[in-house]
Amino acid sequence: MILSHQESLGVRALCEALSEPRSSWYRSRKPCPMVSPPAPRSPRRLTDAEECRVLDTLNSERFQDMAPGEVHATLLDEGVYLCSERTMYRILSKRGQNVIRRQSAPRLYSKPELLATRPNELWSWDITKLKGPVKWTYFYLYKVLDVFSRYVVGWMVAYRESADLAKDLIAEACRKQEILPGTLTIHADNGGPMKAHTFTQLLTDLGVTKSHSRPSVSNDNPFSESAFKTLKYRPGYPERFGSIEDARSFCREFFTWYNTEHRHSGIAMLTPENVHYNSHQNVLNARSLTLEKAFQLHPERFVKGVPKVQIVPPKVWINKPNIKEQVAIPVS
Repeated sequence: MILSHQESLGVRALCEALSEPRSSWYRSRKPCPMVSPPAPRSPRRLTDAEECRVLDTLNSERFQDMAPGEVHATLLDEGVYLCSERTMYRILSKRGQNVIRRQSAPRLYSKPELLATRPNELWSWDITKLKGPVKWTYFYLYKVLDVFSRYVVGWMVAYRESADLAKDLIAEACRKQEILPGTLTIHADNGGPMKAHTFTQLLTDLGVTKSHSRPSVSNDNPFSESAFKTLKYRPGYPERFGSIEDARSFCREFFTWYNTEHRHSGIAMLTPENVHYNSHQNVLNARSLTLEKAFQLHPERFVKGVPKVQIVPPKVWINKPNIKEQVAIPVS
């Protein structure tokens, strides 16, 4: 039976009967789009070979540390023209090299590993700022500390950082402590005064070995940093010092207290003076006697017997080596 025009099926019914999506039917009725021809190559554009030549020139040993503008001018002076300066930048950006192109390995700094087993064997020194009477004004505190005993062997407050001032301070500290050539190492960070030629020459003349922290590694000079923290958290430390005389007066009282009264947790709660001048054993013996008397009065209070006093660590390290103990395996 032939259906009339009015009785013909719609697109939806036909597509459903044939299990075809209507979008496919409509898409088939659209004319094919015209494919645009490729854009003609610009006559000004460099060929691939020319771009490679420019890139090889920029990355050569001669030019790898130069900016493209400097490379461009240098080549012009030699009668060579590869491309414009802007094209050099464009080629580098295209390959992700519009940065420093030298690929040299970063400089490696060795970790200082320093050991002290007695006073006047290893010193640490540093400089810190003390705020002056008005904003952006500072005084500079120089401090030299014995790592084994934590005793401050020298300090000064000055208007500026100076290698000459540091040289005088170290020389005076060595004279007072009667340092013999070849017996002392001085550790510091990488500041200007610490690495100045005049200061280095002084250490050579005194027969003192120098050591420096790695750049931007504060943990390489922990003893000086700890002493400065104790200073700035000390009760009475002012927000600002009214004059350099005020700063010197405060530091004089502080370092007297620090050396003779402050009991340091790192040296068995003894004072730095006790350990530095080897009088700590008398203090430890007195503590031991006191604990023994307490045990005799109330032994039931001490379940582990007579308590033992702390002793001074026989070794003090700056960056103790991480040496893994090798366990011997018996051979069967």
